[in-house]
Amino acid sequence: MSKEFSSREMKWLDIYDIAIALEESFPDEDVLNIRFTDLQKLVLSLEGFNDDIKNCNERVLEAIQQAWIDER
Repeated sequence: MSKEFSSREMKWLDIYDIAIALEESFPDEDVLNIRFTDLQKLVLSLEGFNDDIKNCNERVLEAIQQAWIDER
């Protein structure tokens, strides 16, 4: 993972930072068909991610997925 993302904390609303980190960490993931439960687990596993799961909802996950698709 790049230093840019490992040097600061990410929260659920850091959509674009999360998308970039996901692409760097999981380049072979099928982002078009990923289930939101799996996407949520991937985000929670990212180095530098530190936010409460209660701050996550379907709308946030949709935005993350779309940003990840755009990043790819």
